[in-house]
Amino acid sequence: MMKAKELRDKSVEELQAILLDTRKELFSIRNEVKETKKADNPEKTKHMKKFVARLLTVIREKSLAAS
Repeated sequence: MMKAKELRDKSVEELQAILLDTRKELFSIRNEVKETKKADNPEKTKHMKKFVARLLTVIREKSLAAS
């Protein structure tokens, strides 16, 4: 996971690609948990959700700065 400072150096297109990959990974983790009824690493889901929020925040900052 990258820090917000590292994310701010990337372009909006790169950030959206990272966001898409992260959401796909989070979706697969959630499906795995539903199928097996137990989480191998429950902290990973929490960190992934926070990373998605961080990405969305940086994307929003960039879009507001551009307009």
